[in-house]
Amino acid sequence: MAAPDRWRALALLACTQFVLILDTSIINVAAPSIGRDLGISPAALSWVANAYLVSFGGLLLLSGRAADLLGRRRLFIAGLGTLAAASLLGALVDSAPLLITARVVQGTGAAMAAAAALALLLSLFDDGPERHRALGIFAATAGAGGAAGTVLGGALTSWLGWESTFALNVVVGIGLILPARRLLPAGNRSGNAGGFDLPGALSVTGGLALLAYAVLDAGESGWRDPDPVTLLTGSLAIGLLTAFVLVERRVRHPLVPPALFRRRTLRLANVLAGMWQMALFPMFFLVSLYLQSVLGHEPVTSGLGLLPLSVVVVLVASGTDRLIGRFGLRAVMCTGFVLVAVGLVWQSTLSPSGSFVADVLPPSLLLGVALPLVSVTTAVAATLGTERDGTGLASGLVNTSQQFGSVIGLALLSGVAAARTSAVPGPRDVALTEGFSAAFLAGAALALVAALLTLRLVVPVAPAAVTTRSTDRIPADPAVNAERQTSYE
Repeated sequence: MAAPDRWRALALLACTQFVLILDTSIINVAAPSIGRDLGISPAALSWVANAYLVSFGGLLLLSGRAADLLGRRRLFIAGLGTLAAASLLGALVDSAPLLITARVVQGTGAAMAAAAALALLLSLFDDGPERHRALGIFAATAGAGGAAGTVLGGALTSWLGWESTFALNVVVGIGLILPARRLLPAGNRSGNAGGFDLPGALSVTGGLALLAYAVLDAGESGWRDPDPVTLLTGSLAIGLLTAFVLVERRVRHPLVPPALFRRRTLRLANVLAGMWQMALFPMFFLVSLYLQSVLGHEPVTSGLGLLPLSVVVVLVASGTDRLIGRFGLRAVMCTGFVLVAVGLVWQSTLSPSGSFVADVLPPSLLLGVALPLVSVTTAVAATLGTERDGTGLASGLVNTSQQFGSVIGLALLSGVAAARTSAVPGPRDVALTEGFSAAFLAGAALALVAALLTLRLVVPVAPAAVTTRSTDRIPADPAVNAERQTSYE
């Protein structure tokens, strides 16, 4: 594909990623209005948001492999079509069960489109500076989507009603499908498909979905005294994921080849990809709550409060590839995690009588610098050396890591905030502020642990420094390659 066409295709993929991440947060602002209009209890209302996260996270790995087997463009279009159809249902329903069903199907379409989008990006751009730049743009739109969800959720709910948050996906989904066949490569099926690992697909999808459900339910019911449903679903999740590992060792054509997890760089990069989401994703939700519940802002203005962060994310992400080229992947990643920790500690100095300009804006700008540094570098590290017929699997792995990082982070840090709030006597605004501060400090601790882990990251020699002779390529076996690995410098 010619260079201009590749960058136009990237624009389409980045816009898709923006919409998919936006959907993880847009419903949070609309949730109170949905509850009032449909008479949904607070417990059921939480699952209007969580149902999307469960199906999204549970199906990412399977979707990534399906992209390799069935064709990336085909799965991309099918995913967007599923998302748009489910969104139309969500805009028209009048009951909680139907709305939650629509959110489950939305998450299914989002998983298909997200895995295919990243796989298409990896197939369009080879390892090296161009891929780094492309991943930077991709990460910028994802980061902006997380913040924009809060902005749009508030604006649409206030001006057009909560149904418009669903209708938006219908319009955007169709708008993204129409140019897909013209801009995206056909995405031939993997020549190494062999067969389809149905037992592995069923066990890992069920295990991941139940794990997401258990984590989110624990966040709702409390970590100290989980209810029987949480314990049951958590146990089933562990059992299914254990079965998945056993299946992958025995089947002829595994969904995830066990040898893949022997690659130390890939393992650690996926852990770090999950950790930055654990630390940062809850921040959008908690800051919005602080602005509304403590400072008394309307949903629209609280959403607009995160707009400066989004602008900084876009600006920094566009130059992250140059930072990697100059200072090295590991150095930029470590710096990013340190900045996340500093920004969250700064954010923890919230005051019950504070203001947006004094308490929220300065640390959010620093976090806007940090977010693309960690998101781009972890994505680069997690996809290094990916062959074209394995881009779907690579994208499924890193997307799953990030999605579960956000699910676990939101449940964990919201639990920290709730526990601290309930333990603080006195006025409610003071207790809420103490809870938010405790959650931000917990996120900062996660970021510091991640910064230390980056020091153990071993990055293969940059592709530009490797000759094209097959005998000089980096071997897939880590033991063979151990002495030839170094960081980009």
